[in-house]
Amino acid sequence: MTGQESDEQLRLLAGGKARNLCDLTAAGFPVPRWVILGIDAFETACAAAGVTISQAPLSLAERLTEAAFAETALCELSMPAEIRDAIAAAIDYVGAETVAVRSSGRQEDGDRDSFAGLFDTFLNVAGLDATEDAVRRCWASAFSRRATQYRHVRGLDFRDVALAVVIQRSLTPQSSGVMFTVDPLTGSTDRLVINGVLGLGEGLVSGAVDSDSVSIEKETGRILDEVVSAKSEMMVGTTGGGVATVGVPVERRREASVGPALRATLLDLGIRLEQYFGCPQDVEWACDDIGTWILQSRPVTTLDREFGLTAEHFGEVTDGVRIWDNSNIIESFAGVTSPLTFTTARKLYGDVYRAYARSLKAPPAQLEQMESWLPVMLGQFHGHVYYNLLHWYRMVGIAPGYPLNRRVLEVALGVSEPLDRATATQLRPFTFANPIARAVSRGRTTIAYLRSIRSVDAMIDDFDETFIDFIDRHGLMDVSAMDGPSAYRMFRQIYDEVADLWGPMMVLDAMLLTMVGSLAVLTKVFLRGAPEWVQFAVVNPEPDVISVEPARELAGIAAFVAEHPELDAFIASAEPSTAYAHLTECADDSGSPIWQELHSKIEKYIDRFGYRCLDELKLETPDLREDPAGIFHLLRMDTAGREHAGNSVEDYLDTHLRGWRRKVFDALRRKVRRAATHREHLRFCRTQGFGILKSLVGVMARELEHRGTIHHRSDVFLLRIDELFDLHEGTMTAAAAQSVIRHRKLLQESYSRLSAPARFTTTGSDYSERELAQAGWRPAEESAHASAGTVLTGTPSSPGVVTGRAVVVEKPQDFSSGILVAYRTDPGWASALPFASALLIERASPLTHVAIIARELGVPTVVQIDGLTDAVRTGMTVSVDGATGRVVLVEEPGP
Repeated sequence: MTGQESDEQLRLLAGGKARNLCDLTAAGFPVPRWVILGIDAFETACAAAGVTISQAPLSLAERLTEAAFAETALCELSMPAEIRDAIAAAIDYVGAETVAVRSSGRQEDGDRDSFAGLFDTFLNVAGLDATEDAVRRCWASAFSRRATQYRHVRGLDFRDVALAVVIQRSLTPQSSGVMFTVDPLTGSTDRLVINGVLGLGEGLVSGAVDSDSVSIEKETGRILDEVVSAKSEMMVGTTGGGVATVGVPVERRREASVGPALRATLLDLGIRLEQYFGCPQDVEWACDDIGTWILQSRPVTTLDREFGLTAEHFGEVTDGVRIWDNSNIIESFAGVTSPLTFTTARKLYGDVYRAYARSLKAPPAQLEQMESWLPVMLGQFHGHVYYNLLHWYRMVGIAPGYPLNRRVLEVALGVSEPLDRATATQLRPFTFANPIARAVSRGRTTIAYLRSIRSVDAMIDDFDETFIDFIDRHGLMDVSAMDGPSAYRMFRQIYDEVADLWGPMMVLDAMLLTMVGSLAVLTKVFLRGAPEWVQFAVVNPEPDVISVEPARELAGIAAFVAEHPELDAFIASAEPSTAYAHLTECADDSGSPIWQELHSKIEKYIDRFGYRCLDELKLETPDLREDPAGIFHLLRMDTAGREHAGNSVEDYLDTHLRGWRRKVFDALRRKVRRAATHREHLRFCRTQGFGILKSLVGVMARELEHRGTIHHRSDVFLLRIDELFDLHEGTMTAAAAQSVIRHRKLLQESYSRLSAPARFTTTGSDYSERELAQAGWRPAEESAHASAGTVLTGTPSSPGVVTGRAVVVEKPQDFSSGILVAYRTDPGWASALPFASALLIERASPLTHVAIIARELGVPTVVQIDGLTDAVRTGMTVSVDGATGRVVLVEEPGP
């Protein structure tokens, strides 16, 4: 295994240390090239050696007897041919004359049980026979006396004794050692401690040679304490394999093994590692002529003190410049987003776009290059989610048509500043060894892309069939009777399936970029001087698009309620949080047909659209199935004064475009609208799929609360997805989880008091508080509102002129009628649109979900209005021109 396998495969077959190497490599840390010989090979070897583990409770003496037999049997094993071939292939893949052979236990390197030093490692191993012997001895170390005693004392499950082996390129280090990103003795989190020796680090681990130590203040890099010992011996690799202890030349005996340059490098790496993993780390490192390498990084399991209140940032390990932009990602993940949602989404984004590239025939070597940026397409700072924007340009470059597609991407995302042409043209998803290889690959991708365009309807039909099977297998059923372990297994299965299901469908986004760009060019040629809103209106989906249906359905329910005074009075007076229960009671007890019909309409609405809700992609946000109160909030909205506009874009085209030009224009437009309709359909399916995950997380949270692992089920959202998995795998303790949760609760509170910039730039990956403050992060302050007469301008999205009362809201349920004013929206806001006379959004593009639905419903709309929610107050009289993007503040709110 080389790290390309699924999470499930790695979890089952890689072992703790090897999974850690996968994480380090994917995150861009410097790790010597490696291959994993999986736990399946260990199990095959055990079977061949006649090794079995008793499942009965045994005394320590009995366990030691059992383990001694297993240890001897594995050491003497005649290696099965298929495993010997796999070892030979691993040596070839690593591409070095000598290798390090390291054990990787399934139970190893967890938050509680590290197994540090209990499994064998062999350095500077030369040749196939020696490597095979080292693998045997690694397997045997799983049953060593010390490992067996460790398991028994800690009450670990002996049925889970399993060991993978890492075969890794050997180093010839000048110095090696360990680094703790927190003082392991005092628990102080403001410093890191480095221990080092000359030569191989094995001398430090075994205590055979004298070591140096240095304590460094993280914030300043100041040396707090340093000890440089007199070193008489060091461990080195020997010619032909193996290691030996040799004398240190006299002139080097007082040489610091951790010099100034190495200190600076390790300080930087240590801080990055702690930020990446979210907790203090115990790091093995080595420095050779090429650079400084990370050999492994695991949690500091002996640390009992609480973490300091240091903000967690999930960026990218890089020395370069990165642009972080919340553009329309704010539509999916607004405000402070939970660690569970973010880490789930970040992993899924990478997996889905990896499958997308594979579907467009990207070669294996180029797919491997993409691993440097796929896992970090999203970032999170102070709890807010951002696009790692440069990587999205790289993603667009996978499909043909990059020069056009990247410009359409900027409009679709709603970025405030287009990327400069010089930078944009240098960004590539991957590189090739020579122009011929690039041309061949580009040809294959172009053919696959054109086939997708030609067969898009069939592709959607195939997806629907697969998705129906997906739903049938995983079910949109009541999960109240499911237990936590079952929910966890189903969650892992779905989590691993999603990429293969959705990845190939991302080609639809690429098609839309190409076709929308082409239609924009045609619009400029055929419709010179056309208003800006026309460019966006012509690309709207077809009228039967599924994403409009929730809004229309809700408007129909509201109309039904308005026809019956008894129901109207109930909706107006009922407390939304208890209204559903009250309605159910009235429908059952009254026998009145109108009550029963209203109940039936709302039941059908929840069955069809219950996954659509505010912040629907946030795992921490309950959907309408869990909390139907949102429906009753929306039903209170007033439709008075709301008039639907006609089909303005059709009227415009009928007036300004005729003959053969209209036929050409309509032919391309039909394809665009069809593709846009398919895309909205896929978004709706995505919401359903995410709704299943949300339900399963709820079951896991309920179980964890019942077991006392967490204090309240909402605490589960403060865990990262890997931590939630570790809790269910037993590699994270309840105490460790509760410590993390307490820490993050304080952080979430501090995050909510900050004002998040829409866009900022970072250099490197320190993400210090000073750097982020300079980038625009600052405490939220009450802003001064604009006065009457102020004119704001934005991007026209849907035509129409309206003057009315502005209502500034953060949630759609706080809106009742008038001109809806918001900083951002998400698909859950669509149900409020039939009740709005106009729509103004500060952060959105004309091609985002709500803007598209507003055009379909004929709601005058202006988006991308800088400073909108600072300038406008609820109650102001505002004049909106959706065709020009002009917003005039006519009158101050009354007393």
